[in-house]
Amino acid sequence: MPTDAKKTAKQHSGVSRSQKPSDRRSQKKPAKATRRRPPAKTQLPAAANDGDRIAQLNRCLELALNNMARGLSMFDANQRLIVCNRMYEELYDLPQHLTRPGTTLAELVRNHVKRETGLDNPQERKKQRAWIERHVAALARGETFTHTQHLKSGRIVLVTNKPLEGGGWVDIQEDITERRQAEQKIHWLARHDPLTEIANRLQFHEALDEALRNLAPSQTLALHWIDLDGFKTVNDTLGHPVGDALLKSVAKSLKRAVRKNDIVARLGGDEFAVLQSASRVVRKADAERMAQRLLKEICKPHDLGGQQVSCSASIGIAFAPLHGQTAEQLLKAADLALYKAKAGGKGIAFFYDPDIADDANSRYELQSDLRGALDQNQLELYYQPLVDTENRDVIAFEALLRWHHPLRGMIAPADFIPIAEETGLIVEIGEWALIRACQEAVKWPDTIRVSVNLSPIQFERGNLYQAVVNALRISGLAPHRLELEITEGVLLRDEINTRAILHNLRTLGARIALDDFGTAYASLSYLRSFPFDKIKIDRSFVRDLDVGKRKDCEAIIQAVAGLGKQMQISTVAEGIETLDQAQTVTAAGCNELQGFYFSHPVPGSDVDKVLALCRSKLDQRQYSP
Repeated sequence: MPTDAKKTAKQHSGVSRSQKPSDRRSQKKPAKATRRRPPAKTQLPAAANDGDRIAQLNRCLELALNNMARGLSMFDANQRLIVCNRMYEELYDLPQHLTRPGTTLAELVRNHVKRETGLDNPQERKKQRAWIERHVAALARGETFTHTQHLKSGRIVLVTNKPLEGGGWVDIQEDITERRQAEQKIHWLARHDPLTEIANRLQFHEALDEALRNLAPSQTLALHWIDLDGFKTVNDTLGHPVGDALLKSVAKSLKRAVRKNDIVARLGGDEFAVLQSASRVVRKADAERMAQRLLKEICKPHDLGGQQVSCSASIGIAFAPLHGQTAEQLLKAADLALYKAKAGGKGIAFFYDPDIADDANSRYELQSDLRGALDQNQLELYYQPLVDTENRDVIAFEALLRWHHPLRGMIAPADFIPIAEETGLIVEIGEWALIRACQEAVKWPDTIRVSVNLSPIQFERGNLYQAVVNALRISGLAPHRLELEITEGVLLRDEINTRAILHNLRTLGARIALDDFGTAYASLSYLRSFPFDKIKIDRSFVRDLDVGKRKDCEAIIQAVAGLGKQMQISTVAEGIETLDQAQTVTAAGCNELQGFYFSHPVPGSDVDKVLALCRSKLDQRQYSP
């Protein structure tokens, strides 16, 4: 009988000691029978099965650990390694002997520091022991904490340390390199013009505000507002790619003309600005010399892919604090000076003079005309479709404002919306637009929404929430069919009030979209602070798909679309003008597309025609989302 079997038999006989002798005698024969067929023979395979199951579980555990997308390491209360997985070993390129159970934390830290910095001396090891003491003390207090490591290999690792019951802790290492690179790229784009790669309006405003705050009483700084002459002609005759190339070349020319502490920015379109630092500006002549250098550089022939293009520029110059003590005042003064330079024959620089304010009558006339435009039915909404890439159908129309001026003809929103915002007329115009858009949308199929743009001024004046409620009540439109678009600039104002209004509108049932994402004030923090239903990727990224930055733009679009997918936010690519662009952004993960490829903005009476046109294009075989 095997030893285990003997022990089993003894255990059975021991249990029967409490029985009567006669009972024990009566059970002797079965005991002999048991010896002939020992129970151990039936139990041994079961024990072996338990061992197999344990071994199998260990293999599964090891397989799971080594296939984790994150690194994992577990330490006991004595700061010794219990287990780690393959990703942990790969992240830190650990030698095999340091991945064995029992390896001390001190050994791992020493290896890591030596590999990353080359330092391995008594003084460095003393620092390491101090760090370990603080690290272990924090874990002993029950704290869970994270820190980021920037490895020599270029990897960025987010480490989460979590204490375990009974002592010890577990570390999780996440490789966030690609995420950080995408975030850094988006952050860079929020403060730079993607075409010219110089500062954008946001960064320029920040620099101007800071310069004004730090301006000493005896100092002066100059703002040069630059507008290219005849740029529209270049675009119309030579094409947009050449126009974009010219803008990039001009940006380089401006950077050559300025000095180290000066700021060069693109404010939008063909407008640039230079902030001449206070340390450089003492007299009017200093600013004049700077302006002449700028004009000279801009006027040099620009070699655009073998094609020589010449252009000139006009410059408006204003001084702080003489012409303004705030950014708004200074920009307004420079704008008026620029207007005078344009009126004076172009190609010149003009200094602001309080008397030139009288020459801005045209702008003021436009303001006056705008006040009566609503009453005289001169305003109209045009509609541009947004298509769903998955369902291949129109999912919404964006309402876009147009002004039919009796003398000036059709005036674009860019020419009168700023005036409406400046005067506060945008509140009244916005309320009218909400009602008219909702009334028009009621006539459409129930599956199609209408999207209306909101101005930051509407959040500050009037009652935006009530205006939306009234528009829905008057029109009878279901709230979920109304989409409200805002830019990041809205969130930069009264943040608490703005978010309260947005939350109320969303509770009402309206959808909220973040427009122009990736430019100007765009920030990832806004996506965390408010649950947007949609983000609209700025058209500049789509436009640059046709030039040398195609790979960069594809990567950015894909990153934003991926971010939206993770956060369950729809992503829209604006500015789609070609089939290739539509296919590219769809492959990148965008849910919705908008642009001239599908339709230009049209009056409400032509919406049915646009629906048929879009469906026809989406049904084409070459379009394959």
